[in-house]
Amino acid sequence: MKKLVGFVGWRGMVGSVLLDRLQKNNDFLNFNSVFFTTSQIYGMPPNVLNRVSSRLEDAYNIEYLTTLDIIISCQGEKYTKKIYTKLQDIGWKGYWIDASSYLRMDKKSIIVLDPINFNDIQLGIEKGIKTFVGGNCTVSLMLMALGGLFAQDLIKWISVSTYQSVSGSGSQSMLELLKQIGYVYKDISVYLSSKKSILEIEKIFTSSLNKINYSNTKLKGPLLGNLFPWIDTSMNNGQTREEWKGTVETNKILNSKKNILIDGVCVRVPSLRCHSQSFTIKLRHDISVESIKSLLSSHNSWVQVVDNNFDSTMNELNPLQVTGTLNIPIGRIKKLNIGKKYLSVFSVGDQLLWGAAEPLRRILNILINQ
Repeated sequence: MKKLVGFVGWRGMVGSVLLDRLQKNNDFLNFNSVFFTTSQIYGMPPNVLNRVSSRLEDAYNIEYLTTLDIIISCQGEKYTKKIYTKLQDIGWKGYWIDASSYLRMDKKSIIVLDPINFNDIQLGIEKGIKTFVGGNCTVSLMLMALGGLFAQDLIKWISVSTYQSVSGSGSQSMLELLKQIGYVYKDISVYLSSKKSILEIEKIFTSSLNKINYSNTKLKGPLLGNLFPWIDTSMNNGQTREEWKGTVETNKILNSKKNILIDGVCVRVPSLRCHSQSFTIKLRHDISVESIKSLLSSHNSWVQVVDNNFDSTMNELNPLQVTGTLNIPIGRIKKLNIGKKYLSVFSVGDQLLWGAAEPLRRILNILINQ
């Protein structure tokens, strides 16, 4: 009998990308599905194969949820905190797959990224682990890009600067950025073909952005023509929570016996999709750049080593080329002048795919095939 899988939060950004990936890969053939909602009970569910209910079911209906073999939640931390806890308290034996961060560091959960930790996932399933969680987007993308170096235990520490797209802050933030573009364009469009100097146009551009009232917006300020070197809440050591996740989640995913230190600054930039990262890496051993390229490119089929020249970098190593794909280009690979064990690389990945939805899709298939 096919397993019964329930989907919660499937209309959000991550949930929508997950459904798209499941449909494109014909995954719905392999299980029965039911769709839940927190706001539109008895509405119309998506048209997918092997759907067992012709309506949307109540996402807070514990009795119905307990009949499921697997629940995938992209609904967020508040929902997980409320419903997962109730299901555990009454002894539900199904598998819980979650996109939120709430359960990532729980001792009874595994952060899933199977090209990196497939063996640990399988061992966890054999030991009776029932909770599987998608990792932080930049952590997952970093591990995919640098998997060849991690696998050979070549990394002593990493200092990273991230360039994270606005979609990492949610759909509302994407809309706000697009509205900022429209608002400013109205003010400057008449001058773009005039003889007004570019510095005068820049003043109008800046003034226009500063006139917007950001008090009731999610972004809390102008991101167009700007950046925010702060993502997530403050920790007590000067880090933001986004920066803190680098070390703790990486070491949990790798099941590392030695603590690999990862720190840096996480920055929000005005690209719509994809997160980019600049890594400064202290290697444990001095190995050649060619050997490093070989280790990176051979680790998984999605990593693409980009030649360190202008044309290749401009054409291949940027968000617009990566958006909507599973490709993980990695380039600007070079040793640093500060020492032979110091390496610099730059990587880009679609945070809605490998950074969010794709690991959930893949762990679902692993569980379905058990």
